[in-house]
Amino acid sequence: MVVSKAISIKTSGHTDIIDITADVQENLIKAKLKNGIVNVSVPGSTAGITTAEFEPGQIADLKKLFQDLIPEDTHYKHDDTWGDANGYAHLRSALIGTSKSFPFIDAKLSLGTWQQIVLIDFDNRPRLRKIILQFIGG
Repeated sequence: MVVSKAISIKTSGHTDIIDITADVQENLIKAKLKNGIVNVSVPGSTAGITTAEFEPGQIADLKKLFQDLIPEDTHYKHDDTWGDANGYAHLRSALIGTSKSFPFIDAKLSLGTWQQIVLIDFDNRPRLRKIILQFIGG
């Protein structure tokens, strides 16, 4: 059986990192599936889905990592195309990806003790992000 759900998350942009684990778990319960996988996907090319230990130090470290690897204040060729100055956001999204899949057993996400599912909005402005949850199982 496949059950598709969507949630909307308001973000601030600029590498805003938001824990969406509870939202995914809540929708898993509503899907009434016991065992399977869920694919968590954010449509677009300036955001991403990954996992992290959602605590202030880890969040600060992640933000610094992205700034060190792909700085916001560097000119990118993409910026020449559209003039929207978010070339860095597209590169960061391409680096981590826009979707991940997670197993669930007995209607509970099978995550590590300190592992949360996070949405990262890399864009240079606030957004309302739609997250697609596709549960596959029985």
